[in-house]
Amino acid sequence: MKFSTIKYIALTAFLGLSLTSCEDFLDRPAEDSYNAGNFYLNDQQCIQGVNYLYNSPWYDFQRGFIKVGEVMSGNYTWGSSPYLTLTVNNTDEDLVNMSYSLWAVIGHANTVYNYIKGGGASEAVKNQTMGECLVWKAMAYFYLVRTFGDVPIVHDNSAMLADGSYGNTFKVQKADVYEYIVLTLEKAMDLLKDVKTPGNGRIDYYSAEGLLAKVYLTKSGVNANGNGQRDTEDLAKAAQYAKDVIDNSGRNLLANYSDNFRLAYNKNEESLISWQWVVSAQWTSQNTLQSDLGMVGFDEFGDTWGQWAGPSVDLQEAFGVSAIEDPANRHDVDSRRKATMMLPGDFYEYFWTKKQDDQKRNGFNYTQFLFDSNGYGKGGPAGQYTGAGANEVKHLYGNNDDHVAGTGTSAARMASSLATHILRLSDIYLVYAEAVIGNNGSTTDASAIDAFYAVRHRAVTSYERPASISFTDVWKERRLELAMEGDRWYDFVRRSYYDMNGVIAELKAQHRNPWYSPDVPHKAWYESGYKTWTVDPEVTRYDSDTPAPNVTASSFTLPLPSQDVVFNGNLMKDPVHVDIRETYSY
Repeated sequence: MKFSTIKYIALTAFLGLSLTSCEDFLDRPAEDSYNAGNFYLNDQQCIQGVNYLYNSPWYDFQRGFIKVGEVMSGNYTWGSSPYLTLTVNNTDEDLVNMSYSLWAVIGHANTVYNYIKGGGASEAVKNQTMGECLVWKAMAYFYLVRTFGDVPIVHDNSAMLADGSYGNTFKVQKADVYEYIVLTLEKAMDLLKDVKTPGNGRIDYYSAEGLLAKVYLTKSGVNANGNGQRDTEDLAKAAQYAKDVIDNSGRNLLANYSDNFRLAYNKNEESLISWQWVVSAQWTSQNTLQSDLGMVGFDEFGDTWGQWAGPSVDLQEAFGVSAIEDPANRHDVDSRRKATMMLPGDFYEYFWTKKQDDQKRNGFNYTQFLFDSNGYGKGGPAGQYTGAGANEVKHLYGNNDDHVAGTGTSAARMASSLATHILRLSDIYLVYAEAVIGNNGSTTDASAIDAFYAVRHRAVTSYERPASISFTDVWKERRLELAMEGDRWYDFVRRSYYDMNGVIAELKAQHRNPWYSPDVPHKAWYESGYKTWTVDPEVTRYDSDTPAPNVTASSFTLPLPSQDVVFNGNLMKDPVHVDIRETYSY
Protein backbone atom coordinates (compact mmCIF):
# COMPACT_ATOMS: atom_id res chain seq x y z
CA MET A 1 0.00 0.00 0.00
CA LYS A 2 3.06 2.22 -0.03
CA PHE A 3 2.20 3.92 3.25
CA SER A 4 5.78 5.11 3.20
CA THR A 5 4.82 7.46 0.37
CA ILE A 6 1.66 8.91 1.90
CA LYS A 7 3.57 11.52 3.90
CA TYR A 8 4.84 12.99 0.64
CA ILE A 9 1.56 13.18 -1.21
CA ALA A 10 0.33 16.36 0.42
CA LEU A 11 3.58 18.04 -0.58
CA THR A 12 3.93 16.69 -4.08
CA ALA A 13 0.43 16.86 -5.52
CA PHE A 14 0.82 18.41 -8.94
CA LEU A 15 4.60 18.85 -8.80
CA GLY A 16 5.98 18.14 -12.24
CA LEU A 17 2.56 18.59 -13.84
CA SER A 18 3.68 21.75 -15.52
CA LEU A 19 1.59 21.77 -18.66
CA THR A 20 -1.13 24.19 -19.59
CA SER A 21 -3.43 23.76 -22.53
CA CYS A 22 -6.95 24.41 -23.75
CA GLU A 23 -7.43 20.62 -24.00
CA ASP A 24 -9.66 19.63 -21.09
CA PHE A 25 -7.66 16.95 -19.30
CA LEU A 26 -4.30 18.46 -20.23
CA ASP A 27 -5.15 21.71 -18.47
CA ARG A 28 -3.24 21.54 -15.19
CA PRO A 29 -1.55 23.91 -12.77
CA ALA A 30 1.93 25.00 -13.82
CA GLU A 31 4.72 23.96 -11.47
CA ASP A 32 6.37 27.36 -11.45
CA SER A 33 3.15 29.06 -10.29
CA TYR A 34 1.64 26.37 -8.09
CA ASN A 35 1.55 26.02 -4.35
CA ALA A 36 -1.36 25.36 -2.05
CA GLY A 37 -1.38 28.97 -0.91
CA ASN A 38 -1.85 30.58 -4.28
CA PHE A 39 -3.91 27.96 -6.10
CA TYR A 40 -7.57 26.86 -5.87
CA LEU A 41 -8.55 30.51 -5.79
CA ASN A 42 -11.16 30.38 -8.55
CA ASP A 43 -13.30 28.01 -10.61
CA GLN A 44 -10.76 27.46 -13.37
CA GLN A 45 -7.99 26.59 -10.94
CA CYS A 46 -10.14 24.06 -9.09
CA ILE A 47 -11.05 22.32 -12.33
CA GLN A 48 -7.39 22.37 -13.37
CA GLY A 49 -6.42 20.98 -10.00
CA VAL A 50 -8.64 17.89 -10.32
CA ASN A 51 -7.93 17.10 -13.99
CA TYR A 52 -4.84 14.99 -13.36
CA LEU A 53 -6.83 12.58 -11.17
CA TYR A 54 -8.26 11.26 -14.45
CA ASN A 55 -4.89 9.90 -15.53
CA SER A 56 -1.51 10.31 -13.82
CA PRO A 57 -2.05 8.61 -10.42
CA TRP A 58 -3.59 5.64 -12.24
CA TYR A 59 -0.68 5.13 -14.61
CA ASP A 60 1.09 2.34 -12.71
CA PHE A 61 -2.18 0.44 -12.39
CA GLN A 62 -2.50 -0.20 -16.14
CA ARG A 63 -0.60 -3.49 -16.33
CA GLY A 64 -2.21 -4.83 -13.16
CA PHE A 65 -5.56 -3.81 -14.60
CA ILE A 66 -5.07 -6.40 -17.37
CA LYS A 67 -3.10 -9.03 -15.47
CA VAL A 68 -5.47 -9.21 -12.52
CA GLY A 69 -8.69 -8.40 -14.32
CA GLU A 70 -8.17 -10.56 -17.41
CA VAL A 71 -5.22 -12.96 -17.11
CA MET A 72 -6.24 -14.26 -13.69
CA SER A 73 -9.84 -14.65 -14.83
CA GLY A 74 -8.88 -16.88 -17.77
CA ASN A 75 -9.78 -14.34 -20.44
CA TYR A 76 -6.20 -13.74 -21.58
CA THR A 77 -3.21 -16.04 -22.07
CA TRP A 78 0.04 -14.35 -21.03
CA GLY A 79 2.78 -16.97 -21.35
CA SER A 80 3.86 -18.46 -18.04
CA SER A 81 2.68 -15.45 -16.04
CA PRO A 82 2.00 -16.12 -12.34
CA TYR A 83 -1.30 -14.34 -12.92
CA LEU A 84 -2.30 -17.11 -15.32
CA THR A 85 -1.26 -19.85 -12.88
CA LEU A 86 -2.68 -17.97 -9.86
CA THR A 87 0.67 -18.00 -8.09
CA VAL A 88 1.31 -14.27 -7.63
CA ASN A 89 3.52 -13.46 -4.65
CA ASN A 90 3.97 -10.30 -2.61
CA THR A 91 7.12 -9.16 -4.44
CA ASP A 92 5.63 -9.26 -7.93
CA GLU A 93 6.53 -5.99 -9.66
CA ASP A 94 3.13 -5.48 -11.28
CA LEU A 95 1.35 -6.15 -7.99
CA VAL A 96 3.59 -3.66 -6.18
CA ASN A 97 2.99 -1.02 -8.85
CA MET A 98 -0.73 -1.69 -8.80
CA SER A 99 -0.89 -1.23 -5.03
CA TYR A 100 1.24 1.91 -5.20
CA SER A 101 -0.98 3.40 -7.87
CA LEU A 102 -4.23 2.77 -6.02
CA TRP A 103 -2.92 4.25 -2.78
CA ALA A 104 -1.55 7.20 -4.73
CA VAL A 105 -5.02 7.85 -6.15
CA ILE A 106 -6.46 7.86 -2.63
CA GLY A 107 -3.72 10.10 -1.29
CA HIS A 108 -4.01 12.61 -4.10
CA ALA A 109 -7.82 12.57 -4.03
CA ASN A 110 -7.78 13.31 -0.28
CA THR A 111 -5.28 16.12 -0.69
CA VAL A 112 -7.01 17.79 -3.61
CA TYR A 113 -10.38 17.45 -1.87
CA ASN A 114 -9.10 19.36 1.16
CA TYR A 115 -7.40 22.02 -0.96
CA ILE A 116 -10.59 22.67 -2.91
CA LYS A 117 -12.72 22.66 0.24
CA GLY A 118 -10.62 25.47 1.64
CA GLY A 119 -10.22 27.29 -1.67
CA GLY A 120 -11.91 30.26 -3.27
CA ALA A 121 -14.01 28.76 -6.05
CA SER A 122 -17.75 29.16 -6.39
CA GLU A 123 -19.89 26.75 -4.39
CA ALA A 124 -21.03 25.00 -7.57
CA VAL A 125 -17.51 24.30 -8.81
CA LYS A 126 -16.31 23.33 -5.34
CA ASN A 127 -19.09 20.76 -5.13
CA GLN A 128 -18.39 19.45 -8.62
CA THR A 129 -14.65 19.02 -8.17
CA MET A 130 -14.85 17.70 -4.61
CA GLY A 131 -17.40 15.17 -5.85
CA GLU A 132 -15.02 14.09 -8.61
CA CYS A 133 -12.26 13.57 -6.02
CA LEU A 134 -14.50 11.34 -3.92
CA VAL A 135 -15.61 9.18 -6.84
CA TRP A 136 -11.99 8.55 -7.79
CA LYS A 137 -11.20 7.74 -4.16
CA ALA A 138 -14.13 5.31 -4.01
CA MET A 139 -13.06 3.67 -7.26
CA ALA A 140 -9.54 3.13 -5.93
CA TYR A 141 -10.91 1.57 -2.75
CA PHE A 142 -13.25 -0.61 -4.79
CA TYR A 143 -10.24 -2.04 -6.65
CA LEU A 144 -8.24 -2.40 -3.43
CA VAL A 145 -10.84 -4.29 -1.42
CA ARG A 146 -11.63 -6.65 -4.30
CA THR A 147 -7.92 -7.29 -4.87
CA PHE A 148 -6.47 -7.47 -1.36
CA GLY A 149 -9.54 -7.96 0.83
CA ASP A 150 -9.09 -6.26 4.22
CA VAL A 151 -7.18 -2.97 3.80
CA PRO A 152 -6.54 0.16 5.90
CA ILE A 153 -8.72 3.25 5.56
CA VAL A 154 -6.94 6.53 4.86
CA HIS A 155 -9.66 9.09 5.39
CA ASP A 156 -7.51 12.20 5.63
CA ASN A 157 -3.78 12.32 4.85
CA SER A 158 -3.22 15.49 6.82
CA ALA A 159 -4.71 14.00 9.96
CA MET A 160 -2.57 10.88 9.61
CA LEU A 161 0.52 13.01 9.13
CA ALA A 162 -0.32 15.05 12.18
CA ASP A 163 -0.80 12.11 14.51
CA GLY A 164 1.87 9.87 12.94
CA SER A 165 -0.55 7.02 12.34
CA TYR A 166 0.31 6.52 8.68
CA GLY A 167 2.97 3.97 9.64
CA ASN A 168 1.05 1.91 12.18
CA THR A 169 -2.52 1.72 10.95
CA PHE A 170 -4.41 -1.57 10.95
CA LYS A 171 -6.31 -3.29 8.19
CA VAL A 172 -10.08 -2.85 8.34
CA GLN A 173 -12.50 -5.71 7.74
CA LYS A 174 -13.63 -5.78 4.13
CA ALA A 175 -17.32 -5.42 5.06
CA ASP A 176 -16.42 -2.11 6.71
CA VAL A 177 -14.31 -1.06 3.74
CA TYR A 178 -17.36 -1.56 1.51
CA GLU A 179 -19.42 0.53 3.90
CA TYR A 180 -16.74 3.24 3.68
CA ILE A 181 -16.98 3.17 -0.11
CA VAL A 182 -20.76 3.56 0.18
CA LEU A 183 -20.33 6.51 2.57
CA THR A 184 -17.86 8.13 0.17
CA LEU A 185 -20.13 7.70 -2.84
CA GLU A 186 -23.17 8.98 -0.97
CA LYS A 187 -21.26 12.17 -0.21
CA ALA A 188 -20.09 12.37 -3.82
CA MET A 189 -23.69 12.09 -5.05
CA ASP A 190 -24.74 14.85 -2.69
CA LEU A 191 -21.97 17.10 -3.99
CA LEU A 192 -22.72 16.21 -7.61
CA LYS A 193 -26.51 16.42 -7.42
CA ASP A 194 -26.60 19.39 -9.79
CA VAL A 195 -23.95 17.99 -12.15
CA LYS A 196 -25.60 15.82 -14.80
CA THR A 197 -23.61 16.21 -18.00
CA PRO A 198 -23.11 12.96 -19.95
CA GLY A 199 -20.64 12.75 -22.78
CA ASN A 200 -17.94 15.21 -21.73
CA GLY A 201 -15.61 12.66 -20.16
CA ARG A 202 -16.07 14.00 -16.64
CA ILE A 203 -17.61 12.35 -13.61
CA ASP A 204 -21.13 13.50 -12.76
CA TYR A 205 -23.96 12.47 -10.43
CA TYR A 206 -24.87 9.40 -12.43
CA SER A 207 -21.25 8.27 -12.54
CA ALA A 208 -21.26 8.14 -8.75
CA GLU A 209 -24.70 6.50 -8.65
CA GLY A 210 -23.73 3.85 -11.22
CA LEU A 211 -20.61 2.97 -9.24
CA LEU A 212 -22.69 2.82 -6.05
CA ALA A 213 -25.06 0.34 -7.72
CA LYS A 214 -22.13 -1.90 -8.63
CA VAL A 215 -20.67 -1.59 -5.13
CA TYR A 216 -23.97 -2.64 -3.56
CA LEU A 217 -24.21 -5.65 -5.88
CA THR A 218 -20.71 -6.69 -4.76
CA LYS A 219 -21.30 -5.84 -1.11
CA SER A 220 -24.47 -7.96 -1.06
CA GLY A 221 -22.47 -11.18 -0.82
CA VAL A 222 -19.78 -10.13 1.66
CA ASN A 223 -21.49 -11.56 4.74
CA ALA A 224 -23.07 -14.55 3.00
CA ASN A 225 -20.67 -16.94 4.76
CA GLY A 226 -20.83 -19.37 1.87
CA ASN A 227 -24.56 -20.03 2.18
CA GLY A 228 -25.30 -18.70 -1.28
CA GLN A 229 -27.74 -16.07 -0.07
CA ARG A 230 -26.92 -12.44 -0.70
CA ASP A 231 -28.22 -9.56 1.41
CA THR A 232 -31.62 -8.62 -0.02
CA GLU A 233 -31.43 -4.99 1.12
CA ASP A 234 -28.11 -4.54 -0.69
CA LEU A 235 -29.54 -6.17 -3.81
CA ALA A 236 -32.57 -3.89 -3.66
CA LYS A 237 -30.33 -0.82 -3.42
CA ALA A 238 -28.18 -2.05 -6.31
CA ALA A 239 -31.34 -2.38 -8.41
CA GLN A 240 -32.69 0.99 -7.27
CA TYR A 241 -29.55 2.95 -8.09
CA ALA A 242 -28.93 1.13 -11.36
CA LYS A 243 -32.52 1.71 -12.51
CA ASP A 244 -32.25 5.43 -11.81
CA VAL A 245 -29.13 5.64 -13.97
CA ILE A 246 -30.83 3.68 -16.75
CA ASP A 247 -34.03 5.74 -16.68
CA ASN A 248 -32.86 9.24 -15.82
CA SER A 249 -29.20 9.78 -16.71
CA GLY A 250 -29.88 10.80 -20.31
CA ARG A 251 -27.31 8.26 -21.41
CA ASN A 252 -27.81 5.59 -24.04
CA LEU A 253 -25.84 2.64 -25.34
CA LEU A 254 -23.84 3.51 -28.44
CA ALA A 255 -25.38 1.95 -31.55
CA ASN A 256 -22.06 0.38 -32.54
CA TYR A 257 -20.36 -1.54 -29.72
CA SER A 258 -16.80 -1.13 -31.03
CA ASP A 259 -17.13 2.67 -31.06
CA ASN A 260 -16.68 2.59 -27.27
CA PHE A 261 -13.01 1.77 -27.81
CA ARG A 262 -12.16 4.23 -30.58
CA LEU A 263 -10.35 7.54 -30.13
CA ALA A 264 -13.19 9.57 -31.62
CA TYR A 265 -15.43 8.32 -28.80
CA ASN A 266 -13.11 9.08 -25.87
CA LYS A 267 -15.93 11.12 -24.36
CA ASN A 268 -19.17 9.32 -25.08
CA GLU A 269 -22.53 9.04 -23.39
CA GLU A 270 -22.16 5.32 -22.62
CA SER A 271 -19.07 5.98 -20.51
CA LEU A 272 -19.81 6.70 -16.86
CA ILE A 273 -16.22 6.72 -15.56
CA SER A 274 -13.06 6.64 -17.63
CA TRP A 275 -9.38 7.34 -17.47
CA GLN A 276 -8.91 10.27 -19.82
CA TRP A 277 -5.33 9.82 -20.98
CA VAL A 278 -3.38 12.50 -22.86
CA VAL A 279 -0.08 12.41 -24.76
CA SER A 280 2.07 15.09 -23.20
CA ALA A 281 5.53 15.89 -21.92
CA GLN A 282 4.30 14.69 -18.53
CA TRP A 283 5.12 11.00 -18.28
CA THR A 284 2.20 9.14 -16.59
CA SER A 285 -0.52 11.19 -18.28
CA GLN A 286 -0.67 8.74 -21.19
CA ASN A 287 -2.23 5.39 -22.08
CA THR A 288 0.49 2.73 -22.49
CA LEU A 289 -1.69 -0.36 -22.94
CA GLN A 290 -1.00 -0.69 -26.67
CA SER A 291 2.62 -1.47 -25.83
CA ASP A 292 1.71 -4.55 -23.79
CA LEU A 293 -1.20 -5.71 -25.94
CA GLY A 294 -0.28 -4.70 -29.49
CA MET A 295 1.90 -6.85 -31.73
CA VAL A 296 5.38 -5.70 -32.66
CA GLY A 297 5.18 -3.39 -35.66
CA PHE A 298 1.56 -2.41 -35.04
CA ASP A 299 2.66 1.22 -34.77
CA GLU A 300 5.77 3.01 -35.94
CA PHE A 301 7.28 3.83 -32.54
CA GLY A 302 8.95 0.47 -31.87
CA ASP A 303 7.04 0.21 -28.60
CA THR A 304 4.77 -2.85 -28.95
CA TRP A 305 5.58 -6.36 -27.77
CA GLY A 306 2.21 -8.02 -27.19
CA GLN A 307 2.47 -10.68 -29.94
CA TRP A 308 3.29 -13.30 -27.29
CA ALA A 309 -0.08 -13.05 -25.54
CA GLY A 310 -3.69 -13.07 -26.61
CA PRO A 311 -7.37 -13.69 -25.78
CA SER A 312 -7.61 -17.19 -24.34
CA VAL A 313 -8.99 -20.38 -25.85
CA ASP A 314 -11.64 -20.25 -23.11
CA LEU A 315 -12.77 -16.76 -24.11
CA GLN A 316 -12.82 -17.83 -27.74
CA GLU A 317 -15.11 -20.70 -26.81
CA ALA A 318 -17.36 -18.34 -24.86
CA PHE A 319 -17.83 -16.39 -28.10
CA GLY A 320 -18.41 -19.64 -29.98
CA VAL A 321 -15.29 -19.36 -32.13
CA SER A 322 -11.85 -20.95 -32.40
CA ALA A 323 -8.51 -19.71 -33.66
CA ILE A 324 -7.90 -23.04 -35.40
CA GLU A 325 -11.28 -23.12 -37.15
CA ASP A 326 -11.60 -22.38 -40.89
CA PRO A 327 -12.68 -18.71 -41.11
CA ALA A 328 -15.15 -19.71 -43.84
CA ASN A 329 -16.99 -21.88 -41.31
CA ARG A 330 -16.83 -19.47 -38.38
CA HIS A 331 -20.18 -18.95 -36.66
CA ASP A 332 -19.52 -15.32 -35.81
CA VAL A 333 -22.80 -13.66 -34.84
CA ASP A 334 -21.64 -11.54 -31.90
CA SER A 335 -20.15 -8.19 -32.98
CA ARG A 336 -18.24 -7.99 -29.70
CA ARG A 337 -16.01 -10.88 -30.72
CA LYS A 338 -14.27 -8.99 -33.49
CA ALA A 339 -14.11 -5.86 -31.31
CA THR A 340 -12.33 -7.93 -28.64
CA MET A 341 -10.01 -10.37 -30.44
CA MET A 342 -8.34 -10.69 -33.83
CA LEU A 343 -8.76 -14.03 -35.59
CA PRO A 344 -7.63 -15.20 -39.04
CA GLY A 345 -9.51 -13.37 -41.77
CA ASP A 346 -10.35 -10.33 -39.66
CA PHE A 347 -10.13 -6.91 -41.27
CA TYR A 348 -10.38 -3.64 -39.33
CA GLU A 349 -11.35 -0.53 -41.20
CA TYR A 350 -10.53 1.65 -38.17
CA PHE A 351 -6.86 0.60 -37.90
CA TRP A 352 -4.22 1.58 -40.49
CA THR A 353 -6.79 3.71 -42.28
CA LYS A 354 -4.29 5.10 -44.79
CA LYS A 355 -2.75 1.75 -45.73
CA GLN A 356 -4.00 -0.76 -48.31
CA ASP A 357 -3.93 -4.52 -47.90
CA ASP A 358 -3.56 -7.14 -50.62
CA GLN A 359 -7.25 -6.81 -51.45
CA LYS A 360 -6.96 -3.04 -52.02
CA ARG A 361 -8.86 -2.20 -48.85
CA ASN A 362 -7.84 0.66 -46.59
CA GLY A 363 -7.42 -0.82 -43.14
CA PHE A 364 -5.75 -3.55 -41.10
CA ASN A 365 -5.63 -7.10 -42.47
CA TYR A 366 -4.69 -9.22 -39.45
CA THR A 367 -3.47 -12.31 -41.31
CA GLN A 368 -1.52 -10.38 -43.92
CA PHE A 369 0.14 -8.34 -41.18
CA LEU A 370 1.32 -11.53 -39.48
CA PHE A 371 2.85 -13.20 -42.53
CA ASP A 372 3.67 -10.48 -45.10
CA SER A 373 6.85 -9.32 -43.40
CA ASN A 374 8.35 -7.61 -46.44
CA GLY A 375 5.55 -5.35 -47.57
CA TYR A 376 2.29 -4.69 -45.77
CA GLY A 377 3.47 -6.08 -42.43
CA LYS A 378 7.02 -4.75 -42.64
CA GLY A 379 8.40 -4.47 -39.13
CA GLY A 380 5.72 -6.82 -37.87
CA PRO A 381 6.10 -10.14 -36.06
CA ALA A 382 6.59 -12.25 -39.23
CA GLY A 383 4.43 -14.97 -37.81
CA GLN A 384 1.84 -15.92 -35.21
CA TYR A 385 3.61 -16.06 -31.85
CA THR A 386 0.87 -16.37 -29.29
CA GLY A 387 -0.36 -19.84 -28.47
CA ALA A 388 -3.80 -18.30 -28.13
CA GLY A 389 -3.86 -18.01 -31.92
CA ALA A 390 -5.55 -14.63 -31.51
CA ASN A 391 -4.50 -11.11 -30.60
CA GLU A 392 -6.00 -8.18 -28.76
CA VAL A 393 -8.21 -5.40 -30.14
CA LYS A 394 -9.46 -3.35 -27.18
CA HIS A 395 -7.02 -0.73 -25.85
CA LEU A 396 -5.33 -0.41 -29.27
CA TYR A 397 -5.47 2.83 -31.23
CA GLY A 398 -3.61 1.73 -34.39
CA ASN A 399 -0.76 3.71 -35.95
CA ASN A 400 0.01 7.40 -35.75
CA ASP A 401 -2.20 8.29 -38.72
CA ASP A 402 -5.10 6.71 -36.84
CA HIS A 403 -4.22 8.67 -33.70
CA VAL A 404 -4.10 11.96 -35.58
CA ALA A 405 -7.42 11.18 -37.28
CA GLY A 406 -9.06 10.37 -33.96
CA THR A 407 -7.68 13.17 -31.79
CA GLY A 408 -6.04 15.74 -34.05
CA THR A 409 -2.75 15.10 -32.23
CA SER A 410 0.14 12.67 -32.60
CA ALA A 411 0.82 9.64 -30.48
CA ALA A 412 4.30 9.02 -29.10
CA ARG A 413 6.44 6.14 -27.91
CA MET A 414 4.42 4.21 -25.30
CA ALA A 415 1.87 7.00 -25.29
CA SER A 416 -1.64 7.42 -26.65
CA SER A 417 -4.69 9.50 -25.74
CA LEU A 418 -7.12 6.58 -26.01
CA ALA A 419 -9.52 6.73 -23.05
CA THR A 420 -10.00 3.63 -20.89
CA HIS A 421 -13.64 3.26 -19.89
CA ILE A 422 -13.80 1.56 -16.51
CA LEU A 423 -17.55 1.87 -15.90
CA ARG A 424 -19.94 1.79 -18.84
CA LEU A 425 -23.72 2.05 -19.01
CA SER A 426 -24.01 -1.50 -20.35
CA ASP A 427 -22.38 -2.70 -17.11
CA ILE A 428 -25.12 -0.93 -15.15
CA TYR A 429 -27.81 -2.59 -17.31
CA LEU A 430 -26.37 -5.97 -16.34
CA VAL A 431 -25.95 -4.95 -12.69
CA TYR A 432 -29.64 -4.13 -12.67
CA ALA A 433 -30.64 -7.42 -14.28
CA GLU A 434 -28.55 -9.43 -11.82
CA ALA A 435 -29.77 -7.45 -8.81
CA VAL A 436 -33.40 -8.11 -9.78
CA ILE A 437 -32.68 -11.84 -10.16
CA GLY A 438 -31.06 -11.67 -6.73
CA ASN A 439 -31.09 -14.94 -4.85
CA ASN A 440 -33.39 -16.56 -7.40
CA GLY A 441 -32.17 -18.51 -10.37
CA SER A 442 -34.08 -16.41 -12.89
CA THR A 443 -36.69 -13.69 -13.35
CA THR A 444 -39.58 -12.76 -15.63
CA ASP A 445 -39.42 -9.12 -14.54
CA ALA A 446 -39.95 -7.08 -17.70
CA SER A 447 -37.59 -4.24 -16.81
CA ALA A 448 -34.75 -6.63 -15.97
CA ILE A 449 -35.31 -8.50 -19.24
CA ASP A 450 -35.36 -5.20 -21.14
CA ALA A 451 -32.00 -4.21 -19.64
CA PHE A 452 -30.44 -7.54 -20.50
CA TYR A 453 -31.96 -7.54 -23.98
CA ALA A 454 -30.66 -4.05 -24.77
CA VAL A 455 -27.09 -5.20 -24.15
CA ARG A 456 -27.33 -8.52 -25.95
CA HIS A 457 -29.38 -7.34 -28.91
CA ARG A 458 -26.87 -4.60 -29.71
CA ALA A 459 -24.21 -7.29 -30.16
CA VAL A 460 -26.39 -10.05 -31.64
CA THR A 461 -29.07 -8.40 -33.74
CA SER A 462 -30.81 -11.71 -34.42
CA TYR A 463 -31.37 -12.24 -30.70
CA GLU A 464 -35.05 -12.15 -29.77
CA ARG A 465 -36.32 -10.78 -26.49
CA PRO A 466 -36.72 -13.70 -24.05
CA ALA A 467 -39.59 -14.36 -21.67
CA SER A 468 -37.18 -14.85 -18.77
CA ILE A 469 -33.48 -14.49 -17.97
CA SER A 470 -31.32 -16.50 -15.60
CA PHE A 471 -28.29 -15.71 -13.49
CA THR A 472 -26.27 -17.88 -15.88
CA ASP A 473 -27.42 -15.71 -18.79
CA VAL A 474 -26.28 -12.53 -17.08
CA TRP A 475 -23.04 -14.10 -15.83
CA LYS A 476 -22.00 -15.07 -19.36
CA GLU A 477 -23.23 -11.80 -20.85
CA ARG A 478 -21.04 -9.83 -18.47
CA ARG A 479 -18.05 -11.81 -19.70
CA LEU A 480 -18.76 -11.16 -23.38
CA GLU A 481 -19.72 -7.52 -22.92
CA LEU A 482 -16.83 -6.53 -20.66
CA ALA A 483 -14.06 -8.90 -21.81
CA MET A 484 -10.62 -7.28 -21.61
CA GLU A 485 -11.95 -4.28 -19.68
CA GLY A 486 -10.22 -5.25 -16.43
CA ASP A 487 -13.39 -6.51 -14.76
CA ARG A 488 -13.78 -10.28 -15.07
CA TRP A 489 -11.60 -11.38 -12.15
CA TYR A 490 -13.58 -9.04 -9.92
CA ASP A 491 -16.77 -10.78 -10.99
CA PHE A 492 -15.22 -14.01 -9.73
CA VAL A 493 -14.20 -12.30 -6.46
CA ARG A 494 -17.72 -10.91 -6.02
CA ARG A 495 -19.26 -14.31 -6.60
CA SER A 496 -16.70 -16.03 -4.35
CA TYR A 497 -18.18 -14.17 -1.39
CA TYR A 498 -21.33 -16.32 -1.60
CA ASP A 499 -20.55 -19.16 -4.06
CA MET A 500 -16.94 -20.18 -3.47
CA ASN A 501 -17.39 -23.74 -4.69
CA GLY A 502 -19.02 -22.56 -7.90
CA VAL A 503 -16.26 -20.15 -8.90
CA ILE A 504 -13.50 -22.61 -8.00
CA ALA A 505 -15.14 -25.26 -10.17
CA GLU A 506 -15.58 -22.84 -13.08
CA LEU A 507 -11.99 -21.64 -12.99
CA LYS A 508 -10.64 -25.18 -12.82
CA ALA A 509 -12.76 -26.19 -15.82
CA GLN A 510 -11.50 -23.37 -18.04
CA HIS A 511 -9.37 -23.88 -21.13
CA ARG A 512 -6.65 -21.49 -19.97
CA ASN A 513 -3.81 -23.21 -21.83
CA PRO A 514 -2.71 -22.35 -25.40
CA TRP A 515 -2.95 -24.21 -28.67
CA TYR A 516 0.08 -26.08 -29.90
CA SER A 517 1.28 -24.52 -33.19
CA PRO A 518 -1.77 -22.45 -34.18
CA ASP A 519 0.49 -20.60 -36.61
CA VAL A 520 0.80 -23.61 -38.92
CA PRO A 521 -2.74 -23.53 -40.40
CA HIS A 522 -2.75 -19.72 -40.30
CA LYS A 523 0.38 -19.42 -42.41
CA ALA A 524 -0.64 -22.14 -44.86
CA TRP A 525 -4.01 -20.46 -45.35
CA TYR A 526 -2.36 -17.12 -46.08
CA GLU A 527 0.13 -18.69 -48.51
CA SER A 528 -2.74 -20.41 -50.35
CA GLY A 529 -4.28 -17.01 -51.04
CA TYR A 530 -6.88 -17.51 -48.28
CA LYS A 531 -8.23 -20.59 -50.09
CA THR A 532 -7.11 -23.73 -48.25
CA TRP A 533 -7.49 -24.31 -44.53
CA THR A 534 -5.99 -27.50 -43.13
CA VAL A 535 -5.42 -28.49 -39.52
CA ASP A 536 -3.30 -31.50 -38.62
CA PRO A 537 -4.61 -32.56 -35.17
CA GLU A 538 -1.25 -34.13 -34.38
CA VAL A 539 0.45 -30.75 -34.82
CA THR A 540 -2.18 -28.15 -33.95
CA ARG A 541 -4.23 -29.00 -30.90
CA TYR A 542 -5.14 -27.71 -27.45
CA ASP A 543 -2.50 -28.08 -24.73
CA SER A 544 -4.21 -30.55 -22.41
CA ASP A 545 -0.87 -31.54 -20.89
CA THR A 546 -0.48 -28.53 -18.58
CA PRO A 547 -2.64 -28.94 -15.46
CA ALA A 548 -5.22 -26.38 -14.41
CA PRO A 549 -4.21 -23.91 -11.66
CA ASN A 550 -4.67 -25.05 -8.10
CA VAL A 551 -7.58 -22.75 -7.31
CA THR A 552 -8.45 -22.46 -3.61
CA ALA A 553 -10.40 -20.04 -1.45
CA SER A 554 -7.17 -18.11 -0.83
CA SER A 555 -6.78 -17.47 -4.58
CA PHE A 556 -9.35 -14.69 -4.43
CA THR A 557 -7.28 -12.44 -2.18
CA LEU A 558 -3.87 -11.29 -3.38
CA PRO A 559 -1.09 -10.63 -0.85
CA LEU A 560 -0.20 -7.11 0.20
CA PRO A 561 3.23 -6.10 -1.17
CA SER A 562 6.09 -7.17 1.08
CA GLN A 563 7.52 -3.66 1.39
CA ASP A 564 4.26 -2.43 2.93
CA VAL A 565 4.27 -5.22 5.48
CA VAL A 566 7.87 -4.42 6.36
CA PHE A 567 7.02 -0.74 6.76
CA ASN A 568 3.95 -1.43 8.90
CA GLY A 569 3.95 -4.70 10.84
CA ASN A 570 0.32 -4.18 11.84
CA LEU A 571 -0.66 -5.26 8.35
CA MET A 572 0.23 -8.81 9.37
CA LYS A 573 -2.33 -8.71 12.17
CA ASP A 574 -6.04 -9.50 12.00
CA PRO A 575 -8.21 -6.74 10.58
CA VAL A 576 -10.23 -4.59 12.95
CA HIS A 577 -13.90 -3.73 12.88
CA VAL A 578 -14.70 -0.03 12.46
CA ASP A 579 -18.13 1.55 12.82
CA ILE A 580 -17.84 3.57 9.64
CA ARG A 581 -20.80 5.90 10.20
CA GLU A 582 -19.67 6.74 13.73
CA THR A 583 -16.00 7.14 12.84
CA TYR A 584 -15.91 9.00 9.53
CA SER A 585 -17.70 11.92 7.95
CA TYR A 586 -17.08 14.32 5.07
